[in-house]
Amino acid sequence: MIKKKDKIFLAGHNGLVGTAILKMLTKRGYKNIIIVSKKKLNLLKQHDVYNFLKIKKPKIVIIAAAKVGGIKANNIYRADFIRENLEIQNNLINGSFKNGIKNIIFLGSSCVYPLNCKRPIKEEYLLTGPLEPTNEPYAIAKIAGIKLCESYNIQHNTNYICLMPTNTFGPGDNYNLQNSHFIPAILKKIYLAKLRNKKSIKLWGTGKAKREVIYVDDLADAVIYFMNKKVKHNLINIGTSNEKSIKQYVKYILNILNIKLEIKFDNNKKLDGMKSKVLNTKLALKYGWKYKSDLKNAIIETYKDLNKNYKKIRN
Repeated sequence: MIKKKDKIFLAGHNGLVGTAILKMLTKRGYKNIIIVSKKKLNLLKQHDVYNFLKIKKPKIVIIAAAKVGGIKANNIYRADFIRENLEIQNNLINGSFKNGIKNIIFLGSSCVYPLNCKRPIKEEYLLTGPLEPTNEPYAIAKIAGIKLCESYNIQHNTNYICLMPTNTFGPGDNYNLQNSHFIPAILKKIYLAKLRNKKSIKLWGTGKAKREVIYVDDLADAVIYFMNKKVKHNLINIGTSNEKSIKQYVKYILNILNIKLEIKFDNNKKLDGMKSKVLNTKLALKYGWKYKSDLKNAIIETYKDLNKNYKKIRN
């Protein structure tokens, strides 16, 4: 149990997920949240991270820091994704252990699971088959983080919990059309089409791939819930267990926003990724956690954020 006065180090507080976690921790009365800018602490530098943790000695470390991107970025910058994520998480996880920090929440991704495993995807399917090729380097880094946490738990009786969220979106998202995830990319293409009086939008892939999404506030809620929950499992899926095809998402979003546009796809099957990535979330439900947000309202709030901040994110 993390008390309201305990020190909490939130790594990655400026990202989509980190921002939501920080906001929710503050709202719920946690008074000793440690955050630090990249300029003051480079998480890629082992000595600096170890020294920072030694001085601060938080009760728990929440690892929301990572190099992230959409399917195209993962495929192009493969070396960057595996190297940087390995370094970030190793420095934080091992640095925590060396400084006597017994509690960690490590955030991963649903892409850690095999390409052809059964759906919905259970935690036990980890390492039972080959990964999806386009994001394999990122997935391998995250799997290494999961196994590092698990190994410390087994050998040293630590409480390092790994939460595996499905595709996360929300206000403060990355709207860069070259490296964002699909929901913010769809929203931005719709926004730009409306701004430029265009009658259609063109999207990557075939539109047939199915995806599950979760609103960022629900993931933040899950982080706080499980940092205060005693669990026997070190790996827990976080999602809604609901999925739609990319084409269905676009139609759904256009309907919600009351915008009429023709939808076109480039039909590049290589950019589809996994055919389906829906998670089995029965373990999270067993521990008492369930998502709360309504998809319609989540889409509207994210689109409002894009409208509000467009001048800051012109890419």
